[in-house]
Amino acid sequence: MDRRSFVFGSAAAAAALKASFAQDAYPTRAITIINPFPPGGAVDVVMRPLAAVVEPMVQKPVVIETKSGAAGQVGAQFAANAKPDGYTLLSHLTSISGFAEVDRLFGRQPKFTNADFIPIARFVADPCVLIVNDEQPYKTLNELVDDAKKRPNEIVFSSSGLYGALHIPTALFTAAAGGLKLRHLPTQGGGPALTAFLGNNSQVLVSSISASLSQIKAGKARPLALFGRERSPALPDVPTMKEAGYDVEYYLWVGLFAPKGTPANVVTYWREVLNKAAHGEQFKAALANLGQELAYMDQPEFAAFWDADSKRIEAAIRSIGKVEG
Repeated sequence: MDRRSFVFGSAAAAAALKASFAQDAYPTRAITIINPFPPGGAVDVVMRPLAAVVEPMVQKPVVIETKSGAAGQVGAQFAANAKPDGYTLLSHLTSISGFAEVDRLFGRQPKFTNADFIPIARFVADPCVLIVNDEQPYKTLNELVDDAKKRPNEIVFSSSGLYGALHIPTALFTAAAGGLKLRHLPTQGGGPALTAFLGNNSQVLVSSISASLSQIKAGKARPLALFGRERSPALPDVPTMKEAGYDVEYYLWVGLFAPKGTPANVVTYWREVLNKAAHGEQFKAALANLGQELAYMDQPEFAAFWDADSKRIEAAIRSIGKVEG
């Protein structure tokens, strides 16, 4: 070996050793978790108590940063383009599975696909609930359906945005109800959709239980039907869609993702931290206060679930077809 080869080889070994130490030291600074929706939605109410548990475990600030817009696409695109170093992560929900299909539906090049993310963990899988506000007379789902048939496009529903996580289940319900005509008020997220609903700018909302339970308990929202396979322990008196005669089932799950290319050791680090944090009593108690139960999936199981769920969401979007507003 000549001196030049030795020097280059030593430099490479030193660089590799330095990189190894740098990786082992992760994290060395604050971690940002992107929330792609306005405050008050499902991601926000799940991730903030989780971040409170995680922060002392990682001994670095864990910042929830809101980057909302386009039913969650803006924040997801930001995270997809972020440096894959473990310092920018994304929390998202069911609608992330369908954005590429929406772009294809309209003949657009997808801004990102599922392949741009590494799924790390799923925390909850919340069955949605259809609610009407306290100014409405409906006591059952069929009363709402009957009135909507008499007054097509007069009753307004709000959602988290076109083809968003709250638009899709509403569209599935209206299709199952024989093409029921409700007028759509898309907003920028679940929080604004709930605000519009409480202000009677919309009369109907499909929401996660966690985001709407406090309003239900306060009497400002009346639950008519659940989208889960079974009744919810949080709302035991509320029938499911299938009990009411509509073959619809839909869950709003929340998970954490890393940009494609994030080092494997960083992903493993987060798998270990999140598994411990999510199963701790503090986080489970926070979920219970939201009317939720932990539905944790570690990376292998979550990746398989996400792949199957994406196929269901893409099929739902194709069945909805092109909607301009």
